[in-house]
Amino acid sequence: QVQLVESGGGLVQAGGSLRLSCAVSGRTRSTYAMGWFRQAPGKEREFVARDRWSGGYTYYADSVKGRFTISRDNIKNTVYLQMNSLKPEDTAVYYCAASKTQAAVVAAMYDYWGQGTQVTVSS
Repeated sequence: QVQLVESGGGLVQAGGSLRLSCAVSGRTRSTYAMGWFRQAPGKEREFVARDRWSGGYTYYADSVKGRFTISRDNIKNTVYLQMNSLKPEDTAVYYCAASKTQAAVVAAMYDYWGQGTQVTVSS
């Protein structure tokens, strides 16, 4: 069992930055995928970024590539999402997730989810 707890969301102006954190506990294999998703009101849950717990396997959605960065601190058991140059369309609830499949890029392939943290970007 893996437990995930997100934090770091908030209100920010367009062009600003936020860093989301995901505290990870339980049993996680080095081959697990660690991902970030987001869901805006009335829309489907959308893939944002992914890496392998052991690193070296990053992948980003086209909408955030070049602006967002996923990273890990394995000693602190924490996954981060650094979000720069934020746009109003980035407004959503952001979720941390873990998958037993290291190549996972869709929500249905993820096995564990955090509770979500709200990110609101004002114009």
